[in-house]
Amino acid sequence: MRTVQNQSDFDEIYRLYAGDLYRFLLRLCGNEHLAMDILQDTMLKAFTDIDKFKGECAMKTWLCAIARNLYRDHLKKAENRNLPLDESWEIPDSDDIEQQIADRDTALRIHRLLHRLDEPYKEIFSLRVFAELKFSEIGALFGQSENWARVSFFRAKKKILTMMAEEDAL
Repeated sequence: MRTVQNQSDFDEIYRLYAGDLYRFLLRLCGNEHLAMDILQDTMLKAFTDIDKFKGECAMKTWLCAIARNLYRDHLKKAENRNLPLDESWEIPDSDDIEQQIADRDTALRIHRLLHRLDEPYKEIFSLRVFAELKFSEIGALFGQSENWARVSFFRAKKKILTMMAEEDAL
């Protein structure tokens, strides 16, 4: 387990993980300012609670768990406020969601559909695709197995593909 003994150690943690955490939060909440606010709160909480990090999971996994919990707290306070997305969406040519993420329009469409998923599917999909966590790390976040995370991710992916097909049929 790596210990944080001084400010430069924490600066290194920030440098290594802030970008991934920001992208994860941005995909989760859909708002740049909120994502940055929660990122800062996440890092502050990690700094003050570093003694609670036991090394049982990766540092990135622990930080994502903090970020996720802070985002949930925000939702409770904001009474699940929804942010509208506009624009029309292109029809994707492929069923491979991971490759479609590279296409901005399709990514926005998937992001919009992602917010219609129930938990834990929404969160698992975000952790896998946007935060690029391993299935073992996702399972650890939820206190479940790697296989549970893998199955849940593919169910989430299937639900998104189904919603896309339903929209395309309209």
